[in-house]
Amino acid sequence: MCRTEQEQEPERTGGDGGLTQDAAFTALLEDSAVDLYENAPCGYFSTLLDGKIAKVNSTLLVWLGYTREQVVGRMSFTDLLTVGGRLYHETHYAPLLRMRGEISGIAFDLRTADGSRLPVLVTSAVKTGTDGQPLLIRTSVFDARDRRAYETELLRARKEAEKARREAEEARLRAERERERLQSVLATLQRSLLPPVLPEIPGLETSAHYHTASPDRLGGDFYDLFSLGDGRWGFFLGDVCGKGPAAAAMTSLTRYSLRAAAIHDPDPVTVLTTLNTVLLERYTGREPRFCTVVFGILEPEGKGFTLTLASGGHPPVLLLRAGGGAEYLPTPGGVLVGVLPHPPFTRISTVLSPGDTVLMYTDGLTEARVDSGRALFGDGALLDFAARLAPASAEDTITAVTGLLHGFGDGLDDDTATMAFGVPASGAAGKPA
Repeated sequence: MCRTEQEQEPERTGGDGGLTQDAAFTALLEDSAVDLYENAPCGYFSTLLDGKIAKVNSTLLVWLGYTREQVVGRMSFTDLLTVGGRLYHETHYAPLLRMRGEISGIAFDLRTADGSRLPVLVTSAVKTGTDGQPLLIRTSVFDARDRRAYETELLRARKEAEKARREAEEARLRAERERERLQSVLATLQRSLLPPVLPEIPGLETSAHYHTASPDRLGGDFYDLFSLGDGRWGFFLGDVCGKGPAAAAMTSLTRYSLRAAAIHDPDPVTVLTTLNTVLLERYTGREPRFCTVVFGILEPEGKGFTLTLASGGHPPVLLLRAGGGAEYLPTPGGVLVGVLPHPPFTRISTVLSPGDTVLMYTDGLTEARVDSGRALFGDGALLDFAARLAPASAEDTITAVTGLLHGFGDGLDDDTATMAFGVPASGAAGKPA
């Protein structure tokens, strides 16, 4: 008796709060099985093997809006399904259930009494007797409205994202097509500012190359070679300030002004002075424009040519000698064309003998960045390059310089025009560029 009292002592000393909590827990355990079935947080129903509903809980009836009398013994599971749901039930759900004995988590839409749809997840299991034969089918139904809403929102967001992706891709393609069209227009306009080919000059080899730094920008570099009659040939190469349409317009004006001035009076100083006057008259006030340019005349002399030229602030001309080595031809007094009203242009002359080649270029070549962009290529490096190259024909010289330009890669951020004249060592006429 004392032993029993000792075992019961902890219950008596547990306090009123402990007894109340134990009583509440005991009440939960004694909850009615019928109430648990009828008011479960999910729907339950049982069907006979022919599909007739034999039992259904109140939860599902409330969801569907039917009375028990309307459903039990009168409706089958498929009567609660939509047309699509019935097809899926007959072709997939029922065969799998018969084969496996259970199937879970299948999404259906149930038709409610008011004709609306109730999205649910269905799980069914076949109950068998002691002999293993199926007796009925028990099914639980879970409300999937929140899940369906989430899936719908997710699908909507996915569709919107896909639409945005397609629109972005279409915009990218449109931009790419527009960029290609613009590049084509710019390339056509750029070509219109340059001679399509250099003319063939007896006893002289000619070659030229225009390197475009960016297909999206219209450059202002230019060159030309044209006949002055009586066996004389005029040439020029230069670079206008700026980029884009304004630079192109100035380039066009400069080219035609140089040609017209040379036909009237081919003296290099006179030609550059005329161009200077044209630019000062055309570009005044808030839009001053200027350019650098070298203009010259080629005249046959014996087996070679006399070269007379003047420079308006342009990089010096390189002369590659037939015997090797190279040197710059000095052009003192040359200032930018279009800046001063009376610029001190000065002409110089030299003779090109067989094997000699003259190289002209714009500053994109010497201002290309090397050593990861920390330094410019410069005049000294170009002179060394030409000295190692000499002697070389005009075509070989331009080919070598073109390779040099490509080798700069991203370090070349400005257009570059190059043109070369060379007297063949054999004295034969050179090929046109």
